[in-house]
Amino acid sequence: MVFFGIDLRIYFLLFIIYSIMGWSLEVICKLIEYKRFINRGFLIGPYCPIYGFGALLITLLLQKYAPDPIALFIMAIVVCGTLEYLTSYIMEKLFKARWWDYSKRKFNINGRICLGTIIPFGLLGLFIIYISNPFFLDKINLLPEMWLNIIFSILLVLFLLDNIISTVVIRYVKKAEIFVGKDLDNTEEITTKVKEVLRNKSPLHRRLVNAYPTLVAFKIKIKEKNEKIKKDIREHKEEIAKKASDTAKKIEQKASNATKIIESKAKNFTEKIEQDDFEIEKKNKDQNN
Repeated sequence: MVFFGIDLRIYFLLFIIYSIMGWSLEVICKLIEYKRFINRGFLIGPYCPIYGFGALLITLLLQKYAPDPIALFIMAIVVCGTLEYLTSYIMEKLFKARWWDYSKRKFNINGRICLGTIIPFGLLGLFIIYISNPFFLDKINLLPEMWLNIIFSILLVLFLLDNIISTVVIRYVKKAEIFVGKDLDNTEEITTKVKEVLRNKSPLHRRLVNAYPTLVAFKIKIKEKNEKIKKDIREHKEEIAKKASDTAKKIEQKASNATKIIESKAKNFTEKIEQDDFEIEKKNKDQNN
């Protein structure tokens, strides 16, 4: 199964391997954070596709940067950072939910990516190109044709079935948000209720809540953003009104000072004219005498 010079079977196995490695990394991190096992990722199986796609993009697009580690590091950050941002955006649009949020972290872009998460992507790029790819590709190429086809077919079927089932489960988040949002208006109440509905639905829905403890319905996020925008608008209006008032006072003060100066100069000018007239009249009288 060769497509544009790429054996899809080999690269699919590579995709699965890196997806499993990514899932393992996520599980270990959450085990350290929460002191318990959490099946991370959108899918039911032990893999996180975003890591697999990231590894494939690095493999297919960045091999030419192998002679320059610094360029490879930077390009891996750009490629994987873009992938994470687009994944967050697309998932939010499809299922009306924000699955991760880095808004409270420094140097973030719309809460979708942040500096603390994209730097490891650069290190991952170096690891993939220099260490893991040569090892995994060498082992995969050693597989007999028959076993390569069997393993590829089984993994592909399982992966597609997992995607179908998981999509049905994830779509329920949107339905739950719409259902509870009719009767509730408070952000915290809606969030709590959505998670409660998911936990009571089935083990698969409970797994989703556990996998993404910060899951928040998109509608709720929009409401919070609207409230923040309204608050910012009020603050800006008050600031503009204050500046306008201060400016008006300054203009009034300057106008008043200018008027006083003009009146003073006019008075002096009038007095000078009167003095000159008096002196001229005096001279004329002296000449007549």
